[in-house]
Formats: sequence, C-alpha cells, structure tokens
Amino acid sequence: MRVALDATPLTLSSGGLPRYVIELSIALAREFPEDTYSLLSDQPFQMPERAPVNLVRGRPPHSAAERRWWLWGIRRAIRQNGAQIFHGTNFEVPYLGQTPAVLTIHDLSPWREKAWHDAASRVRRRTPWLLRLRRARMILTVSEAVRTEVIRHFGASPDRVRTVPLAASSHFRPISPTSPAQKPFFLFVATLEPRKNVAGLVEGWRESRAETNADLVIAGRNRADFAAIPPCEGLHLLGEVSDRELPRLYSDALAFVYPTHYEGFGLPVLEAMQCGCPVITSRDPAVMEVSGGAAIHVSSAHEIADAMRVVAGNPRLRNVLKGCGIRRAGAFSWSRTARETRAVYAEVLGNGG
Repeated sequence: MRVALDATPLTLSSGGLPRYVIELSIALAREFPEDTYSLLSDQPFQMPERAPVNLVRGRPPHSAAERRWWLWGIRRAIRQNGAQIFHGTNFEVPYLGQTPAVLTIHDLSPWREKAWHDAASRVRRRTPWLLRLRRARMILTVSEAVRTEVIRHFGASPDRVRTVPLAASSHFRPISPTSPAQKPFFLFVATLEPRKNVAGLVEGWRESRAETNADLVIAGRNRADFAAIPPCEGLHLLGEVSDRELPRLYSDALAFVYPTHYEGFGLPVLEAMQCGCPVITSRDPAVMEVSGGAAIHVSSAHEIADAMRVVAGNPRLRNVLKGCGIRRAGAFSWSRTARETRAVYAEVLGNGG
C-alpha cells in the first residue's frame, strides 16, 4: 500500500498535532515495512527522527499553480508519489481529485468556542464543506467522546466515523531521582492557549500554596492568542521544553495538573501517567475517557486547590495514583494506533489489507 499523509502539523515546533503525525507515521512504517508512507506539505518541515526507509518526504510545490496547495498542488504531489490513499491528519483533505481520503478530526474546539481558536476561521469554514461533499471516505477521531460530537454536530453517518486512540511516546517513562531533594512542585505541560484553563490552575495553586509549600511549573509553547501570566513568586514559566527534558519533569513533580476546559484526547495526561506522575485533571469527557479512573478529576479552582492539598499531603495516595496511571498508560500504544489506522485505509480501499 502507498499512503500519503498531510505533514503540515510538522511545521509546529511542539504540541499534540505534530506528535500525532510523527508517532503515527513512524509506527505505520515500522508495523508495515512493505508499505510506503509519504509526508506531504507545501511548507518546509523536518522529517521525523528515526524515520524508517519506507517513510519518505514528498515533493513540495514547484509552481504558482501548485502553491494553491489544497486545490491543485496536493493532487499533483499525490500522483507523483503514487499514493493510493490520502490521510488528512489535521482537518483537511484535497478539495478535488479521485484519490480516496481519510480525515482525522481531533476535536471540535474550532466550533465549540470561537475564543479558543483565534486563527481557525479556515477550518471552521472549510471542514464542514469537505464533510458535506464526502471528500473523506472515512473520518477518524481520537476518542469516543469526539466521535459522538462529530456525528451529532456534522450529521455524519456513524458507520463513517471510527475512533482510533493515541498513546504516549515510548520515551516517556519514570526516571529515578539523580539530584538532592528539590522544592516540591506541581506541573502543567501543554501548548498555552485559551481552552487549557491555565488561569484556573494558577488560582487553585495560589489558594493551596500555604498548605502545600509547592511551586508551580508551567511548560509549553505560548500561542499568540494566549493571555500572558503575571509573574509570581514560586511560579516558573519554562516556555517550550524538549522531549528529552519532559520525562524528568513528569517524574519529579508532585502531580501533573491539567484542568483543561475541553480536549479531543488529552495526550499530556497519558504522558504524565506513563512517567509515574499522579494526575489531577478536569471532568472533560475525553479526558475522563482516557484517564480511565486513574486520575483525580476537578471542575473549579477551589477543587483544584483541594486536590493539590490532598496529593501533597498524602504520599500513599501519590503511590496509588502512580501505579494506576502506569497501568492505564500501558493500555495504549502507537503500534495499536498504527494497526487500527491502516485497517481503516484497507477498508476504504476495499482490500482488507
């Protein structure tokens, strides 16, 4: 099988979208060495590290016409790579053409709340038309919660919408302490954007700090539409942190606190769990689905504060949450994601593999 995937998310330096394309494409190429997987984009991007030989870079646009990427350029690139199927990894597929397409819809945040996505007007406008015109033979979602939303919001036929869950990357694992005891801290890791409820996190931490004596560490790329966090004693803003550093942060934290308003999956929750970090997170349906009872769930800043107090003061509870989280993260793998995704490709092509 020859498959083309949209590599445009790889133009981002971090976040769930590039993680999805990197891990999925590598896992597909490894699980199915007889296939060829081409990454296509009209923008410069870095190929994934450790890319197998059957994961290749597609040809970029070479003319003014081809730079009208989703109308003309992508069709030419698909033909030149001999792809039998195209996977739109980020809400878009080609507007025209005969090549069958699969579309991933990660969440409905562009439609749920306009303030959550300042720059999503194109997605809000175009994705519904692509679905109405049935340009995607099959729609992939990353959780059952989002599958239900897609069916209800877009009127999609249930037999055209499949859930294929994600996983934490294999490099997320517990790391034993190698330095003297440091000041305890709670951790937040994600792209800093409006729907992540960072203001509620900071408020809850401030309310509980006198009892926990813990700092708050916030790591992640700051999106342009995110309101800056005022400086405060004990609050550490690390900015974007490399994948090499994240397992250490997760392993050292008292807990990972992720009070997000809305998610399609909530990948940082699994990353923290796989590192043995206790998790405090929201009651968002997708996050509750992914955490599977292995986290403490909160709704308000006051509940965040209460959970921080309980976790900081109860080492036994932290150990219980650590064990539950590691077991829960073990239920997911990128190999499984790749196998289930390719099964959808095969179904669309009508050949069973």
